[in-house]
Amino acid sequence: MAEDQENRPPRVLDARSLRGLAHPLRIRLLQALRRHGPATASQLAERLGESSGATSYHLRQLAAHGFVEDAPEHGKGRERWWRAAHTGTVFDESLVKDGSAETRGAVDAYLHEIATIHQQEVSSWIATRSDWPEEWQRAADMSDYTLAVTPEQLREINDKIHEVLAGYPRATPGDAERVRVHLHALPQKND
Repeated sequence: MAEDQENRPPRVLDARSLRGLAHPLRIRLLQALRRHGPATASQLAERLGESSGATSYHLRQLAAHGFVEDAPEHGKGRERWWRAAHTGTVFDESLVKDGSAETRGAVDAYLHEIATIHQQEVSSWIATRSDWPEEWQRAADMSDYTLAVTPEQLREINDKIHEVLAGYPRATPGDAERVRVHLHALPQKND
């Protein structure tokens, strides 16, 4: 990702941009560009097991909503290269209360796709864990905690975790590896 993109703040979703993003292939395309850097529609099609026509169409839709942009420094001839326009996406919880059924449907589609991606990442780690050096196996973590907190305390916990994570680089310096950190802080009814 270009240095100027790393300095851009994450994209905050509003109702319109959420509806533009809330499609499983669009979310996966954006994720691939953020993780692996600029690519063509054909390269993304191969990576994701899709047709280049489908990836091309959905990349244009992502561009129309400001999620991706041309990466002309990579293109040769007629090849069109794309890159993510931002390092991340922020979901505004107020969208859950939006009066539009279309927006609420987009919220559900978006959140379900993100949950699916998280589940796939955990499953991939479990399946490939033995391929990693022992120090990475010991450093990885899949913990869970059950706490009794108020909504304000839960927000405080989340804010503190986000603050800690924001202090670490997004790029992969030296011998570091890219690490995915998932945070799921979900209230549960007492059974």
